[in-house]
Formats: sequence, structure tokens, C-alpha cells
Amino acid sequence: MSIEILMNASPSETRVALIEQGLLQEIYIERNNKRGPVGNIYLGKVVRVMPGMQAAFVDIGLAKAGFIHAADVVILGLDGYELEQEGTPNISMLLREGQQLVVQVVKEPIASKGARLTTQLSMASRFLVYLPRNRHLGISQRIENEDERERLQSILGNCVVQEGIQGQAGFILRTAADGVHETELLNDIRFLRRLWNTVDKRISVTHEIKLIYQDLVLYVRALRDLLKPQVERIRIDDAAIYEEVQQFSREFMPEIESSLEHYQGERPLFDVYGIEDEIQKALSREVKLKSGGNLVIDQNEAMTTIDVNTGTFVGVSNQEETIFKTNLEAAKSIARQIKVRNIGGMIIIDFIDMADAEHKRQVLRVLASALEKDPARTRIYPLSELGLVQMTRKRIRESLQQILCQPCTVCKGKASTKTPESVCYEIFREIMRMARVFENTKLLVMASQQVVDRLLDEESNTVVDLELLTGKTISFQVEALYIIEQFDVVLY
Repeated sequence: MSIEILMNASPSETRVALIEQGLLQEIYIERNNKRGPVGNIYLGKVVRVMPGMQAAFVDIGLAKAGFIHAADVVILGLDGYELEQEGTPNISMLLREGQQLVVQVVKEPIASKGARLTTQLSMASRFLVYLPRNRHLGISQRIENEDERERLQSILGNCVVQEGIQGQAGFILRTAADGVHETELLNDIRFLRRLWNTVDKRISVTHEIKLIYQDLVLYVRALRDLLKPQVERIRIDDAAIYEEVQQFSREFMPEIESSLEHYQGERPLFDVYGIEDEIQKALSREVKLKSGGNLVIDQNEAMTTIDVNTGTFVGVSNQEETIFKTNLEAAKSIARQIKVRNIGGMIIIDFIDMADAEHKRQVLRVLASALEKDPARTRIYPLSELGLVQMTRKRIRESLQQILCQPCTVCKGKASTKTPESVCYEIFREIMRMARVFENTKLLVMASQQVVDRLLDEESNTVVDLELLTGKTISFQVEALYIIEQFDVVLY
């Protein structure tokens, strides 16, 4: 399986794309003036405690206060380590307004919501997640081979003893640790311990709302999080970033240095792989399938809906087989679109109705298989009685649409506007209202070109009747800057 990582940099932003079999699977964008806060550690201040919601708002210096639930507030014992607790205590027993609190961001601010916070601090390296206030030693559930799990657990236990930190720190082996050797784990443990000691010192001397620790920049973070044994090449189009990544790999990941390549071609790197076109497609509502079918994807605040249509695909045999093939292709495409667009939260998929129970099971299996490698946790539920597939995907960062787009200034996010006919009728009602209130004989209607054209054409007889009814002369003026729903009726 051919996997490549592409890194594109400009003075204002960095973009990282994960390519599998020539197709874009994931895209990450980080703007220099707006680095995401996920993974950052802050000293914050509790500004509001809400017992009814079992939560509190914490000022961490961002535009919006962060949100922390009682379940994410850990209780530390006298020794400074997390205590096990049954149930979730009342938030009022855990936090008070004005209290200073060391927190970590686990979810980015999205739309009108502030960042999601936790007091369970962690720091990640390539193979490990370090839990400085916990004694737990665990392993990623994505490593399924039992023999490998036992081997890794044994190695991790030996490393902790060897470093003299048994019972003094917690570690979770990441999926990338599959097949790793003891030396590599030791290097990670030492690196994370040094990093935490630095952060701990900053915490002890800081007494105001402040960023304590900032996670790695995108291009280094991508090496940590996206690198897999199957990655054949990492292409970077910026000389400075290439040198920095090369230096980082020499120190921490020497085995990947031969995979690094400084791209110096005439065509932009993302154009060579068609990434720019893929990004534009990921922002559109409709996705074409190779068979002729299509997907219609609507992202909303509450949920995302995906509708599957046969489109121009008529098949070569019977209708049921045509529908089945369309749904199979759609399942693979949906999984990729979810990852590329980074859609999170509740997702409802309306596959084309299938009568065969085995066809339904196969479509669900294909969807689940295509989402197995998704870095975000997903959960797929069986087909409902209405033939809908319900699934959830953990939302950690903003979707591609939220990063690159903003609500339309014309429709205000409604995705539709009133017709010129509807606006004309609103204008007529406004004229009648003003005719009753004011005694002057002339009215001026200012509106968009489309509305004025309709008033002077299809609605001209109505305008004449209105003039006779009100006893007023009505004139029209085109305002080039008015949107279709905007108008004014003024006296003159």
C-alpha cells in the first residue's frame, strides 16, 4: 500500500496531506496567526461554575472561555497523583469561581463553543502518551494482536523499572508502538520526562492566566502522529521546513531520514497530486461517484446528513444490483469524505433502499472497514427502521469547512434566499403600510436589479393598481449593492 505525506508551506500557513494509493485521505491546515490550541497546557482561572450543567467555564486567555465538565476534573491526592473515584462529584465541590486551574485543551473552539478542557494532563511522543499525574500503564486498543500487546506491556514495564520511575508516572503505548523495540521506548520515556520537568517548573512559578506549554508545530506533529511503517515518502516544498524536519528526524526518528525529500519542481506540490482540486471538491455539497451516482452532504450545527443517489447510473442487470453497487461505492466514498472534510459529531447516512438483507450487511461492513484507519474514534449503528445509518465521529478540531469558509453574507447561513416575487410582495405590503401613515403623494422603492426588473415587468399591473388604490406615485431605483432580500421604501 503506497502512502505519502506531503507538506506545503507558505509565509502564512502550513498544510499537510496524507495520500494513500494516490487519493487524499486527510488534510491538516495550520495558519501562522491561528495555531490550534489542542494539546496546549494553560494556567487558567475559573470564571463561572454551573451546578445545573455539572460544568464550569475557565478563562485561559483565548477569545472564548473554555468549558470543563465535572468528569474531566481529576482529584489529586496528597502525593500529587490522581485518585480513583466512584461516580462524578458535584462540580461545586471540585471548583469555585476565581480558582486558578492548570488545564489542557482536548477539543478546539468550534463555532460559538469554547475549547473543551481537562485537568488530566498528558504529553505525547511518537510511541507514548505520558501521564505525569497518573500511575496507569496501558496500551492502545487499536493494537489487537494479543502476543504483541503482551510483548509491549512487558517492555514498557521493564523500561519503567530501568528508569527508576515505577509507580511515579503513567504511560499509554500508542498505535505507532506496534513492533517497537525497548531502546526506542526508553528514548521516548526520557524525552517526555525532560519535557514534563520543564513544564512542571513553569507551572510552579506562574501565577497568572498564561500558556504553559504549546504543542508542536503542524509539520513536526504530522511526523509524530501520521507516520506509519507503510509511509514510503515525505515530500516537503519549503527548504527551511525541510531542514528542520531533517534535523528532528536525525535526533528522534533516524529511520525516516531516507524517506524525506525536498520537492523543488516547477509545479506546486499540491497541484502535482491534485490536492487543490480535492480540497475544492471537499467544500462542495455534491460529490460525484465514478459510476454516475452522487452524494449530497449537508453539514449543520446539530448533525451532518449524507444522501446517496443513483444519478445517471442505470446498471447492466436488475435494479437491486444497481442499487447495491451504488451503495458499495458510496460507502467507500463517504468514509473518505468524512476524513478529508474532518466531519465530527452525529452523521446520518441515507443509502438507497435495499431489499436484500445480505446487501445491507455488506454495505455496513464496507463502511466500517473503510473507517477502521480513521484517527478519530467512530461508532456505526445498524440500519434503522427508516433505512438510515447513524454514526458518530469524535470531534476534536474544526472541520475543513469551518477552517476555510464563513457563513454567506447574503443568505446568512440559510443556504437559500427569498425569490424576487416574494420580495415584491413584501414591498407592496410596506407601501400599503406607509400609505396609511403618511400623506405625501410620492414613494421611492430602492431595491436590487432583479427585484426592480420584476416590479417593472411581471408586477407592473399590480403597481398600477397600487398607485390607484393609495393615490400615490411610486418610483423605482436600482441599488447595485443591495442583496436580493434588501429594499427600502422612502418618502420624497
